[in-house]
Amino acid sequence: MNFKRIWKFIWHDDSLLSWIVNVILAFILVKFIIYPGLGLILQTNYPVVAVVSSSMEHNENFDKYWENAELCYKEFNINKEDFQDYIMKNGFNKGDIIFLKGADNIKKGNVIVFRGNSQNPIIHRVVNIENNYYQTKGDNYKTNCQSYPQLGETKIMKENIVGKALFKLPYLGWLKIGFTELINVFRGGN
Repeated sequence: MNFKRIWKFIWHDDSLLSWIVNVILAFILVKFIIYPGLGLILQTNYPVVAVVSSSMEHNENFDKYWENAELCYKEFNINKEDFQDYIMKNGFNKGDIIFLKGADNIKKGNVIVFRGNSQNPIIHRVVNIENNYYQTKGDNYKTNCQSYPQLGETKIMKENIVGKALFKLPYLGWLKIGFTELINVFRGGN
C-alpha cells in the first residue's frame, strides 16, 4: 500500500473499517500527543479533568448564592468581596471539563485538584493555608459547609496537589462520565 492509498482510505473512504481506523488514530493522537503536550505546557501530569461530583455547584446567581453560603466562609475570614475576586466565583457543575496548570503559587481562593483519601482526585477551593498545608472545601453550601478530614482536605501537602484550575468547558466531561459508568456496568460495578 502506498501513502496516497492510505491517505484516501483514512480521509475519504466511507467504510466502517475506515471509521474504526479514524477513531483509533484520534485516540492515539489525543492520548499520546495532545494530552502529554498540554501537560508539558501547563506543567502538570493532569492538564484536563472532568468534574464527577456536584460539590462545587452553585445553582443560583452569585448574590443569592452568597446569601446562603456566607456563613460557610466566615470561619475562614472570606467575605463576599474576596470571593468575587476568586477564579470560578460562580462554581462549576458535574460534567464540566477543567483545565489545570502546575501547582505553583497557590493562594486562598484558588481551585485545586488534589489526591486526598478518596479513590478519585478531589477538586475544591482553597480556604486556608497554614504551615505549608492547604485546606479546601467545596462551594456547594448544601453539602459542603465544612471541610472534611475524612477526604483528606484539611491538611493537604503540596506534593498531593495535582494542579490549580485555569478555566472550564461546560458539559464536555459528560463523555468521560458516561464511558466510566458504562464500563462499570460491564464490570458488574455500581
